[in-house]
Amino acid sequence: MEGNMPVQACYPITETVSKDGLVIPIINFAPFRNGTPADKHAVAMSVVHAFKTSGFLYLKNHGIPPSVTSRVFKSSASFFGRPQDQKDTLGWTTPQANRGYVRTGREKLSTVDDQADRTVPDIKESMEIGREGVEGLPNRWPDQLDEEGKDFKNVMLEFFEMCKELHIKVMQAIALGMNLPVHFFDEYVDKGDNNLRLLHYPAVHKDVFKKNPGQVRAAEHSDYGSITLLFQDRRGGLQARSPEGTWVDVTPFPDTVVINAGDLLARWSNDTIKSTKHRVIEPPKVPGAEDDDTDMYPERYSVAYFCNPNMDKFIEAIPGTYGEGEGLSKAKYPGITSGDYLVQRLSATY
Repeated sequence: MEGNMPVQACYPITETVSKDGLVIPIINFAPFRNGTPADKHAVAMSVVHAFKTSGFLYLKNHGIPPSVTSRVFKSSASFFGRPQDQKDTLGWTTPQANRGYVRTGREKLSTVDDQADRTVPDIKESMEIGREGVEGLPNRWPDQLDEEGKDFKNVMLEFFEMCKELHIKVMQAIALGMNLPVHFFDEYVDKGDNNLRLLHYPAVHKDVFKKNPGQVRAAEHSDYGSITLLFQDRRGGLQARSPEGTWVDVTPFPDTVVINAGDLLARWSNDTIKSTKHRVIEPPKVPGAEDDDTDMYPERYSVAYFCNPNMDKFIEAIPGTYGEGEGLSKAKYPGITSGDYLVQRLSATY
């Protein structure tokens, strides 16, 4: 279907972030959700092109109402506002579970080619939520603490399922854009073995960054799974590494979700899709903002939904990404079970 049509001609794009060779498009997902076969193909081509070139895109009209996202952020802020001892009772336990509260300084983000311990700890805390109902791996809900804890659980369970459905839809777009059957990935992602991570970056005195040049809110890293859905607040601070080695602000745009490809999808695609390194720094200055003259950088909240293939699925190079044809290479990686790969990565992180 692609033929000789320039890829740009089929882009359902409204804006982009573009700097130093890194282009992050804003893609309208509505035509894929509700459009004609030609509409779906156009969106699919734009999604795959973005993942092959920058590894990042913004998605708008993705199907998750702003009212739901707003409720998630409000519930997240209330959770992180709890006393430290309450949060600690819900602490993260093992890489196999990957569920529960992670206090500031515990996580050491890493990439595939950099497993060294970080000398400067990240300035963030998080709450990890996995698929509900997995035997022996319960989520660490605060529903036993009070009514607010029960509401927190309900809000997050609803949001988890919405993100799961969006993950399936985006993987269908990737399949179509890679000239695979649209439902190729469905059997790999239907269980929802994903991870919802609520993130709180506390307010920080500006001297912390001035006196420690290596200090960041979240260290340079790549994500582990297939794709990540990231919902940002207005503060900013997320940056992606450009092909020139510089850092580019992934500016928050209202009612969009930032989606980036992870290491396992890059491996699955035989590196035809990019897993781009990114980090979180102190927020950029906002012209005219009242807090620019204070001694503190404001707190930041974000919500990441880390998408993975089902833990029992065997992942090896996708058909069409390797072979003897023009532009193809041999399969670069041995096959591996999704669960084994993710546990290996998490074990090096905590």
